[in-house]
Amino acid sequence: MTTQPPLSDPAAVALELERIRRTIEVGFTRTDGALALLVQRHDQTDEEIKEHARRLDALERSRWPLPSVAALVAVLGLALSVWQLARQ
Repeated sequence: MTTQPPLSDPAAVALELERIRRTIEVGFTRTDGALALLVQRHDQTDEEIKEHARRLDALERSRWPLPSVAALVAVLGLALSVWQLARQ
């Protein structure tokens, strides 16, 4: 078991304060690294979301409008029915 020097000694107090400062610096460095990683992942996720939104917009613009197709089929069906009745 190590013996601790009495804290009334100014050199011992300075040494302990230096150890505490070093421990705090290491903790802040770890925290800064973790935060930098989180920021990087957040930025990557934002870019992925923007890319997905662009792709979704492109798909929505290029798809056939279903109500228009249904109206066109209904009009064609009506025209064929009228034409068939007129033929008889």
